[in-house]
Parts: sequence; C-alpha cells; structure tokens
Amino acid sequence: MTPRRAISPHDSGSHFDPEPGERSSQQLHWRTLRALLPLLWPYGRIDLRLRVAAAIIALIAAKAVTVYVPFLYKAAVDSLAPEASAALAAVAVPVALIIAYGVSRIMMIGLAQLRDGLFAEVGQNAVRVVAVRTFRHIHALSLRFHLDRRTGALNRVIERGTKGIEFLLRFTLFNILPTIIELILVCGILGWMFGIWYTAVTGLAMGLYIWFTFAVTEWRTAFRRQMNDRDADANTKAIDSLLNFETVKYFGNEEHEARRFDKSMIGYEAAAVKTTTSLAWLNTGQTVIFTAGLTAIMLMAGFGIARGTMTIGDFVLVNAFLIQLYQPLNLLGSVYREIKQSLIDMEAMFNLLDVAPEIADREAAPDLKVEGGEVAFDHVSFAYDAERGILHDVSFRVPAGNTLALVGPSGAGKSTISRLLFRFYEPVEGRILIDGQDIREVKQKSLRAAIGMVPQDTVLFNDTIRYNIRYGRPDATDEEVENAARLAQIADFIAKLPSGYDTMVGERGLKLSGGEKQRVAIARTILKNPPILLLDEATSALDSHTEKEIQAALRQVSHNRTTLIIAHRLSTVVEADEILVLEHGRIVERGRHGDLVARGGKYAAMWNRQREVDRVREQLEETLAHETEIEMSDSAPAGAVSEIDQTR
Repeated sequence: MTPRRAISPHDSGSHFDPEPGERSSQQLHWRTLRALLPLLWPYGRIDLRLRVAAAIIALIAAKAVTVYVPFLYKAAVDSLAPEASAALAAVAVPVALIIAYGVSRIMMIGLAQLRDGLFAEVGQNAVRVVAVRTFRHIHALSLRFHLDRRTGALNRVIERGTKGIEFLLRFTLFNILPTIIELILVCGILGWMFGIWYTAVTGLAMGLYIWFTFAVTEWRTAFRRQMNDRDADANTKAIDSLLNFETVKYFGNEEHEARRFDKSMIGYEAAAVKTTTSLAWLNTGQTVIFTAGLTAIMLMAGFGIARGTMTIGDFVLVNAFLIQLYQPLNLLGSVYREIKQSLIDMEAMFNLLDVAPEIADREAAPDLKVEGGEVAFDHVSFAYDAERGILHDVSFRVPAGNTLALVGPSGAGKSTISRLLFRFYEPVEGRILIDGQDIREVKQKSLRAAIGMVPQDTVLFNDTIRYNIRYGRPDATDEEVENAARLAQIADFIAKLPSGYDTMVGERGLKLSGGEKQRVAIARTILKNPPILLLDEATSALDSHTEKEIQAALRQVSHNRTTLIIAHRLSTVVEADEILVLEHGRIVERGRHGDLVARGGKYAAMWNRQREVDRVREQLEETLAHETEIEMSDSAPAGAVSEIDQTR
C-alpha cells in the first residue's frame, strides 16, 4: 500500500486518509469538516480573518434582534387589547411598537445579508485554494495514475467537490450552529416565562424534527451516491465520444454512441427519481412533526388565556417564537441534506487528494546541473507490474552532443526508456544518470526542464498557434516565438493564415495537418532550448515528402544537443552515432548503421524489409499525387473551407 500522510492546512499537496472502506461514513464526514475548518481562518490572510470576525459579529447581532422581535410583537398586541383604554396607550404606544417591530425585522434581514456579504470572499477564497490545490496535486500524480483514470469522471469529481466547499463553510458556521443556539434560547425563554412544560413540548417537537431529518437524510444518501456514479459515467461517455468525434463518424457509430450514453442516463434517471421521491417523504414528515408541536403549544397557550394566566400578547409571543424558529429549522433540514450531499460529492475529491504521488522528490533534493548533457542507463530493469518485465539489464551511454537511436519492434521497450528518462516511472533496478547525477536524487522540475520532447502524436491545446509554440517557454517574447517558428520551418505557413499566429488550432490541434502539428511541436522545443532532446517516432505518421522536411528541421534542432531518437523508420537514424536494437526489453545489437547492415543480423533484416516498404509507399504516393492533379484540373473547388484549409 502506498504510504499516506496527514493533511496540513498550509500544504499545497494535502492528503487525506485513504481507503474509503477503512472508516465509517460518519468518521469520513467529520474528518472532512475538520479539514475544512482551517479555511474558515485562512493562514496569512489578515483581511479574510477580519471578514470572518465581522461576519460573526453580524451573526450575533442578527440573532439578538431575532430573539427580541417577538417581544415587540407581544407588546404591540397587548397595547391594542381592550384593557388598554388610555388614548396614549391605544394610539401612540402601539404605533411606536409596530414601527419598532418593522425596523427590527429589517435589521434582522439586513444583518443576515451583511453577514453573507462579508463572508462571500472567504468562501470563494476557500474554493479557489482547494481547487488549485487539487489541480496541482493531479499534475503531481504519476503517469500510471492518469493512464488508469477516466478524464471525464475525474473532471466531474473535481467540479462537484469544489462546488460543495463554499456551501459547507458558509452554512456550517452561519446556519446549523446559530439555529441550535436559537432553539436553546427559545426553549429557555419559554420555560422562564410560562413554565417547564412549554420548554419540554418545544424541545421534544424540535428534537424529534431534527432526529427525523437526520435519519431520513442518511437513508437518502445511498440514492445520491448512485445518482453521482451514473452522472459521472454518463459524463465520461459523452466526453470520450466527443473527443473521438472523427472516429465515430468514420465507423458510422452515432447511434451506438447514443445508446451507450442513454444506458448511462437511464441509470441516472432511476437514481434521480428515487432521490426526488424520498425528498417528498422527508418534507411531509417534517411538516407533520412541526405542525403537531406548534398545535400543542398553541392549545396550551389558549388554555392559559382562558385561565387568565396569559394575555393575548403572550399567545402571539409563543406563536411568533415557534413560527420564527420554524424558518431556520426548516432550512436546517434542507441545509443538512445539502451538507450530506456536498460531503458525498467531496469524498471522491478528498480521496483523490489522498493519492500519494508515485514519484516524489527527495527531501532537499538539488536541481540538476547540466554541463554537457551526457545520458547514461546503468543496468536498468523495469516492469509496469511484477508479472511482466519490460526492460532487462539495459545499459548504454550517450556522450554530450551525440545522437543515440533506439529501434526495434512494438513492445520492445523503446517508449519506456523515454518515460524513465523523464522520470514518469523509476527503474526497478539500476540507475539513470545525466552528467553523472542520478536523476532520482534531483528535482523533477529541473530534470524535465533539461529535456525537450517531440512526440509521435503531437496534441496541441485548443488555443492559438502562438500560445502552443510559447508553451515551450511561457515567458518568451513574441520575437522569440516567431524566431522558433522560422527555425522549425513553419513561419511561412503561419504568415499565410488570415489571423497569423493568433489562429486557433482547434481541439487537440485538429485544424492542423500532421506535418503542421509536428512543426509546431518542433518550434515549441526550439523555444525551450533544452540540452537534451528526445524524438519519439516524430515522423512515423507522415508522408515521405513531409517526413523529409521534418527531418531537416529536426537535424537543425538536434545540432550540438544530446539526442535520443526512438525510431520506427530506420531511414531517420542512419546518421546516428550509435543505434541500439531492442527486442523483448533487451539490447540485442548495437553499433553504427553501416556496421549493423554489414553484420547481417536483426537490424539488417529490418533495414531490408523497410527499404522495400518505403519503395512501394513512394510509388503509391506518386500515383496518388498524379491522380489528384488530374482531378483538380478537371474540377473547380466548391464550398467553404476553414481559415487554415484555405492556405493549405
């Protein structure tokens, strides 16, 4: 089991106790509330602490006015009773009391709104802090975690969890606690003025109301969990389908996707119906309990008037206290339900925060110091799981400024070497060194800053070309961005676009061709200017003409840099200083291109097969190009095209 550590209010990577089944639901809820308490008194934020203090003062003042309002109501009613015969008592006093009553009610509402206004910034700050903390934590988690997670469900977990934070903070402090205090005050006042039985009946009715609300809400919790699970499943299927829009269209599977989505929505619908119907039962039970208690108190007050021990004003006072108490108490039921639902929504997010990063920097780890950029694998073995080894005792050295190529069939372990170099995973055995420094002993950020990557499948952000190039170094100037584009041989293409560098590239860069995306990736790496370069089959999906252009750009980028090339097409590695042939995670051949071909081993066999494939492919491309030219000469272009397609 991965080790865990306790949450700290000042820790940007806070962790919560792990496995959901290890503790009861109640323990998890209380732990969650305790974890949120530091957000009520934010560390280092005097302005927010002052707001919290002012909000509490407004809360106390509002409750004081709330408890006093019924007394004004009673005094006004008594002054209007037939016994008050004096003109002053009959006119001036009631008017003054009624005005005071009205002013008090305005103050009661006004103070409550002031309280909410003062606390708003505190709540939103808490939402931001936890959202950013979660975002940072997710990026700190291992590649293994992200390969196993569904992005849609992950996004839903974070969205629901952060939305529940402000609600929990605001209503825990400003509704539940004040309502309980008001209930105690009302019971005390009624007992002091009218006798213990008023306290007993009021306390019994309100206690039964609270118990019923909590008990039924616990019962409804399972339905809410089911609804969230179905919602996350439906959202995941929707996002996955839309991200693969082209694939859906290629296979004509629109109805298949709709059926999958509908299946998830059917489950959501059933859970949502149960949630709504159980809410109706809860509301009905609450109304019956409160009305029974109110009726009993009013009957007792009526008998008191008949016996002459109470006035009409006392009758009104008792009624006003209970009706006034009913509003927050009724809200307490709703708030408790929402708090339970928010806690459920937040559990998944907190469990996510509880996942410890698989790869973590050592305490006080230094930055990587790159002098030449020599890369060495020293007897490295690795397995994604214990039952299936990927690399076995792999050793090689790439002197500073040299180029090493890794070739071999799929599954030989080539991409795994790149992931280990980036320290997405750590070797089971052996070491990986850069300029003699074990990469496990240095900070990950400094390690990755020293390595540039041009992947096989370049996925761009749904933003402008300028943003995607600048991603290599976010503080780069426009001039540096444009210079990188020129070196990557994409500046001429960008210049022809109507919006130039401000052209949007679309979701995952789908508005650009494969070659254009690769050039953007190269420009991004040029801008990063790393001493070590890793090319992961960067041209395997391109046609021959585009491949040659990209290769020219890559040669310029890799000049005087330590370069590792993961190659599918052997024609791209003929100039490498050393070529490693991998098979089943082991180095089976190594040497320069000419030596390996002359040796007549596995590399030579791969080279001969690929030359034949390339020859057939080039002939096919020439034929297709010739046929396209004939078709274009016989027909004129029709229809609108995108701003990028117009320049292609």
